[in-house]
Parts: sequence; structure tokens; C-alpha cells
Amino acid sequence: MNKTQLWIEGARLRTLPAAIAPVAAGTGAAAALDGFHAGRAVLALVVALALQIGVNYANDYSDGIRGTDDTRVGPVRLVASGVRPRLVKFAAFTCFGVAAASGLVLVILAQQWWLLAVGALAILAGWGYTGGKNPYGYRGLGEVGVFAFFGLFAVLGTTYTQAGQISWAATAGAVAIGLLACAILMANNLRDIATDTDAGKRTVAVRVGEAWARRLAALWVGAGVIFALLPIFGHPWVALVLVAAVPAGLTIRKLRTATGLDLIAVLRNIGLIELAVGVLLGLGLAL
Repeated sequence: MNKTQLWIEGARLRTLPAAIAPVAAGTGAAAALDGFHAGRAVLALVVALALQIGVNYANDYSDGIRGTDDTRVGPVRLVASGVRPRLVKFAAFTCFGVAAASGLVLVILAQQWWLLAVGALAILAGWGYTGGKNPYGYRGLGEVGVFAFFGLFAVLGTTYTQAGQISWAATAGAVAIGLLACAILMANNLRDIATDTDAGKRTVAVRVGEAWARRLAALWVGAGVIFALLPIFGHPWVALVLVAAVPAGLTIRKLRTATGLDLIAVLRNIGLIELAVGVLLGLGLAL
């Protein structure tokens, strides 16, 4: 594969689970509230996919022009491999535009105009993670943004735009997906501790060190599965989430020792666990 194909493959492994999981969980929660709307679910998925892809491009651009990706263990980045930065930046803002347009349609259908502010914040957070003069991802706040926007807001927003309300089951699912998204970011930053330190990127992994970064990633994987199981008391079919328990346990074990390129497999596995948890939780709530 050429460099662009390699980038797309790496982005696919990160993007699809992170976009599908919260929408699946949120839609299942809406169905449990008798508020399922297929069209709005599709629009929420378009918003999530466009935001995720836009964030990938934005991070590629911002890290690339700063030189953060000059030495990289993980999948190739576009700017660092020679693609013109302005093209990558244009791709990022094109995706953000698609997310904004889809979100506007969703808000019009749901008649919840205050959600426009949430959408604007999500786009600003996507850019500000590594972009701008003072990116919050370089100050160890990346997990906060991921938990809020790709966990809480993504799941609860999906539920609310369909059902017009949220539930404790939706909230448990939002926390679960947020924790798993944080685990993905932590594993990614664990792999990049050395290069991020040299580049002045003070992620949580850099701040707490390798040993604690491994512990936190493992904790968030386990806690994510546990939170996803909490609605089982009112929705017995949520037991389907137990299917993800075994791979979660194996991944937690792998987190203890994986280094370098092995962490790419760990990242992929956590992404697949997030996808499985979101889909199985959504299905369990709908049933």
C-alpha cells in the first residue's frame, strides 16, 4: 500500500468503532424509550463519522506542522510523509463542514436548537485538541475532551435527538463508551511517550509515566465493560455485552507488556471492544 492507503487503513481502525459505538448505544437507549427514529440515527452516524475523520485530519495537520510526527512508531501520517499540509487542513475542515450540515438537519428534525451550541463546541474541540496556539491535547486534557464529546455527548445526544429525553441506561452507556474511547487514546499515547516527550506534548501518559499509563488504560477498558452492563437490571438482554468481556480481559493482560508495534494491535483490539460494547448494548436495550 502507498502512504495514503496506509493512513486510511490506520484511520479506519480508529474511526469506525469510535463513530458507530456511541450511535448504536444511544439509538438502543432511544428504542428502549420508544423513541427510535431511523433517519435521525443515520444522521447522528454521519455526524459522528464526519467528526471523527475530521479530527484525524486535523491532528495529522497540526502534529505534522509542529514536527511531532517526524519520528513515529504508529501508522504513517500524511503531513509527516510529505503530503502538503494545506490539503490535509482542507480535508479536515471539509469533514467538519459535513458534520455541521448533518448536525443542523438533525437539530431541525429534533427541534432542539440548543444542541447547535453542543455541535459547535464539538467541532472546536476537534480542532483544538492539537490545533491552534495552545492545544489542550498537549496539556494532558485529551482524555477529558474524548470522554465528553465521543462518550457523553455522542451517546446522550443520539438518544435525545430521537426520544426527546435521556435515561439512566443511556447515561451508563455514555460513560462506558467514553471510558473505552479514553482507553484507546491512552494506549495510543503510551506508544508515543518517547516521541511526545521530545516534542513537548505533555499527554496524560507522559505526565504519569509508562507504568501508570498502562494501569489507567487497563482500568478504563474493564470499567467500560462494567458500566455497559449496569442497565442489565432493567434490561436483561444487555447481558449480550458479556460477549465482549473475554476479549476485554485478554486485552487488559496484553496492556501489561505490549510495546512498540505490538501496541498497534492493542489499539485495534480496544477499538473493536468499543464497537462490540456499543452495538451489543444498543441491541440489548432495544430488545
